[in-house]
Amino acid sequence: MSKSLSKPNKYSRRKRTFASAQPVRFLPAEQPSLFRDPGNHPRIIPRPEHCISRKDIDREALKVLYRLKDNGYTAYLVGGSVRDLLLGRRPKDFDVGTNARPEELKRLFRHSRIIGRRFRLVHVYSRSGNIIEVSTFRCRSDHDNGKYESEGVRHIHGFGSPQEDAFRRDLTINGLFYNIADFSIIDYVGGMTDLKQGIVRFIGNDPEHRCLKDPVRMMRAARHAARTGFTIEANTWQSMLRHSDRIRLCAISRVRDEWLKDLRSGYSRPWAELMLKCGLFASVFSGYISAFESKDNWLVQKLLFGLLGHLDRMVNSGVEVSEAFMLALFAYPGLSITPDWKVLEVDRLKWPTQEVKSLLGRVLTPHDFRRSVRDVAAQILASQWNIPVCLAKGNWPKRVWNKPTFRESIMFYDLVHEVLGQPVLGSDPHLRSGTKTLKKSGRRNRRFFTTSRLIS
Repeated sequence: MSKSLSKPNKYSRRKRTFASAQPVRFLPAEQPSLFRDPGNHPRIIPRPEHCISRKDIDREALKVLYRLKDNGYTAYLVGGSVRDLLLGRRPKDFDVGTNARPEELKRLFRHSRIIGRRFRLVHVYSRSGNIIEVSTFRCRSDHDNGKYESEGVRHIHGFGSPQEDAFRRDLTINGLFYNIADFSIIDYVGGMTDLKQGIVRFIGNDPEHRCLKDPVRMMRAARHAARTGFTIEANTWQSMLRHSDRIRLCAISRVRDEWLKDLRSGYSRPWAELMLKCGLFASVFSGYISAFESKDNWLVQKLLFGLLGHLDRMVNSGVEVSEAFMLALFAYPGLSITPDWKVLEVDRLKWPTQEVKSLLGRVLTPHDFRRSVRDVAAQILASQWNIPVCLAKGNWPKRVWNKPTFRESIMFYDLVHEVLGQPVLGSDPHLRSGTKTLKKSGRRNRRFFTTSRLIS
């Protein structure tokens, strides 16, 4: 007698396991919601009315979205990726929002890892090396409740609904969701209207509350206005003007990470202009205050905006710029007019790396960086006195061109002089004088060294 049921294979067992997973439960009713009207319905923009196509979405992100959907979970593309796709830009990251808990995500994706302490996220790793960040819908911002747990206390999950997750975000244009189930866009916060009108606006009806609860949102508003060319909404702008000094209450490391993103963005010049207008620049970079209050403040602004403009062109053209070079470029306008900097110009044959490192710390205060980054930035700045001396003598000593930072130092020198309207070294004959013969070294079997290779 044959068996009526065949033995299931491993794939059918896996399918039953995924299908048996229960959908996530939302927070109990007694927990306060961020929405006054829990029955508020979103605006649904169907596929024919928007421009997002699946072919524009990263393949690995699509795999994550479809696996969540096929196993009974809600799966949305969220955040800046939706905004960038609607603007016709290629997103750097594709983030996914879902109602699956982190433990369920870990079981669903073999190559994944749970990260975070106060709120756990899941990083899904693909074979191509990409990382897709998957987060469970939250009910509030990390900074809205004002109570952080102690080191030994387990964090509170704060899971919520898609509606609550949209409301906890910073800007309306960042609160849009792309639904993989029907390819529609879900808009709880009015982001689609603001995107069409070119407006940057805090979510909610009280921008004062948004600024006070998390002042870093003001930096993000300036960032996205600079990147998109949008106009900051009037009430949002007035709140930024009134509360710009409250950014000093935020964690220094968090603020530092935010403005480093802006230096790398390719839109650092318009970002710096907006930061200056709203007062955030003086609050974030207190070491720059004396430079802007000096009689040479016009020169500081000319150098700052000119150098950041060059940095943007380098980033947008695909040039790899080190963090140390960016810091040197950003700090130089504030350093160049200080009395201590001018004193160092007297002895140009000296290589004042330690003195420059001390001055660099004053301008970038209260922000700190890795020692290796600070050392390289100081070497680039300190080399600026030796380059004119070498040009005047028509000779480049080995101690100058043999430094690892020589190429970046020459590039830095050219950028500064181009901003000031002075001759640059790109076609200087002393830098293209041919080949220098070096002694044999046991470290590397290299006999010849061409200085022009470092410049080209």
